[in-house]
Amino acid sequence: MNTFSLTNESLALKFDRDSGALTGLTALESGWQILNRPQLGLSFQLLVPLRQAQDWHQPAGPRNNAVLGEKQRLADLEIAADGRWAVFGWEGLSSERGGKLAIRFRLEVRLTDRQAIFTPTVENHSPYIIENVYCPTLGDLQPPAGAEWLRSFFYNYGTATECSLWPTFQNTRGYYGVDHPIQLGGPAACGAPTAPFILLRCASQGLYIGVNAPSAELVAWQTELRPGYGSSIDSRLPERLTISGKEVATRFAAVQVPYIQPGESRTLTPIALEAFQGDWQTGAEIYKRWRSSWMKPAQPPKWASAPHAWQQVQINSPEDELRIPFRELVKTGEECARHGVRAIQLVGWNDGGQDQGNPTHDPDPRLGTFEELKEAIRQIQKLGVKVVLFAKFTWADRATERFRNELERLAVKDPYGDYYHYPGYQYQTATQLLDINTKRLIPMCFLSEEYLRLCEEEFQKTLDLGADGILFDECQHHGPALLCFDPSHGHRSGAPVYANDRKLIENFRRLAQETNPEFLFAGEACYDWEMEAYHLAYFRTENKQHIPLSRYLLPEGLYMTAVTGFNDRNMLNQCLLYRYIISYEPYNFKGRLEDFPLTLEYGKKMDALRTELGEYFWEGEFCDRQGAEVTVDGQPHHPYAVFTNRQNGKRGVAVANYNEKRTVTLAVRLTDGTELLRYRTVDDPEWKRVEGGVVLPPCSAGVVI
Repeated sequence: MNTFSLTNESLALKFDRDSGALTGLTALESGWQILNRPQLGLSFQLLVPLRQAQDWHQPAGPRNNAVLGEKQRLADLEIAADGRWAVFGWEGLSSERGGKLAIRFRLEVRLTDRQAIFTPTVENHSPYIIENVYCPTLGDLQPPAGAEWLRSFFYNYGTATECSLWPTFQNTRGYYGVDHPIQLGGPAACGAPTAPFILLRCASQGLYIGVNAPSAELVAWQTELRPGYGSSIDSRLPERLTISGKEVATRFAAVQVPYIQPGESRTLTPIALEAFQGDWQTGAEIYKRWRSSWMKPAQPPKWASAPHAWQQVQINSPEDELRIPFRELVKTGEECARHGVRAIQLVGWNDGGQDQGNPTHDPDPRLGTFEELKEAIRQIQKLGVKVVLFAKFTWADRATERFRNELERLAVKDPYGDYYHYPGYQYQTATQLLDINTKRLIPMCFLSEEYLRLCEEEFQKTLDLGADGILFDECQHHGPALLCFDPSHGHRSGAPVYANDRKLIENFRRLAQETNPEFLFAGEACYDWEMEAYHLAYFRTENKQHIPLSRYLLPEGLYMTAVTGFNDRNMLNQCLLYRYIISYEPYNFKGRLEDFPLTLEYGKKMDALRTELGEYFWEGEFCDRQGAEVTVDGQPHHPYAVFTNRQNGKRGVAVANYNEKRTVTLAVRLTDGTELLRYRTVDDPEWKRVEGGVVLPPCSAGVVI
């Protein structure tokens, strides 16, 4: 095999000069041979259907017509004299079911000090649309020598999802739809822009793969096990490199879905690769450095910047609870003021209740008039409590006349010209919990300037009510819709529906500046790039193994989590560790603050502690577990978090004991050798010396400085 190599500080890449396939990939600092079987090398793959999906009834050629890069010969190859880049060119590509196609594929591989950046360009001179582009593709992903496991790691709803790649392979799609076990999802599950990077990692090292441009174009991450399981009952890979005469290999590809039209040329999103040593935080740092080079997070209003808590309360649902009339809302405000809760997230105030009537934001007349709600907000604000209105612009309620008569043409359309459909949510009654009368939700196209203007009109109503902010529920996804195929909206066919997520909020901000510059923009589980527009993200994190990925990616960001239990000490401990704002939600956000006094009183103590030590555990930089080791009886302890005081560089450690029955004595040590002197718990304001260990009773937390 005639090969050449490109090498930097992180990676050594080996390519075949005849086919352009990537035949070898080595992490230089550890010696990990990520790809080490040249015969399995890959370069790229295209999907070029010979008919479009909407033409299924036509007697044209098949849709699944692939161009396999490993079966092509290079037309040209240029290699830099200094070995820092190479440009590959293929043309007149042979497809599997459609013969030779007039397509030119160009790939630039450029090295920085530590990264290899793959940038594909496609020139389509064929009569067909190029739907998918796989590049780069890794043909034989191997675990590091001595590793116990290999996993994929990617963003999902404020945290991280990890899927096993070896020695078991976690299939995330129905086995009936693919030939081999596979992991593949849209942006809501695994891909850009919501998941702009993925880590392929073991306990001590990994490979970072991420987009290298702040583009909203759809990029998904795919891994695939070939030929399949050795033992399907436990999802286990074959134990040898071949089985039944077939090579066993785990493939990886960055999959772009550009829908390149006949006669069109397009350069696609560049993809960066970098090897790293360490836990997931080291891989995430690679992304943070790149993201910080172009993104500036939104600065929150002053009232939301200090430690504080919220209450979320629903006053109506689609099944007509009609819990609190507008004129009685001030009682909720009085209760919040009495317990030092800074803000109310008011849900179900809109006509029809929560998740009904979208995207309309008129007050429900059965709860009172517009003026009564406005006056209630004013009275609550006089108590020193802010009012943030629940809002929703992603969907239209399919059951409304407004959707049928006005909005359907502005909905995201699939390749068949139909709108996408989201199943919706069920509330309260058995009829709805059995999904019989659920309101179905239709994703609307943010690429339509007409729809953006309509959203501004609806948002203006929240400003006219005098609210202190909105919390945009489900701002982080568009349901099943990823691309829109309706060019009457003013965009190309197959345009990414995430492209204007931030523009919508920027439009709202311009309106708010005229009346309330301190207006807060909050959203549900905002993906990282959305924090350029949003001040605060709300999510639910009730998991003892929760990975605080959003907090690590944006240490200074405002993140809030739901606290629903009636003695929810461990969720409040989690809030301390990960600097989450408390959202008190008794009866699943349908009750009163004083319904759960045990939770409320412990939460007040926790907030008092992090106010007292704000320079560490609020304004300090969150480092997750980096910089300290915490053990119990000589074994690693979970959970804990390290914070760096930005004023003096000193570190503090927040520790928690999630065990509900056992007191633990922790040994807490900073890895730089700096001595920690004293600690206190949330329950006990008395400081104690750390000699002999940090003693935490069941379901408690403390801080060590």
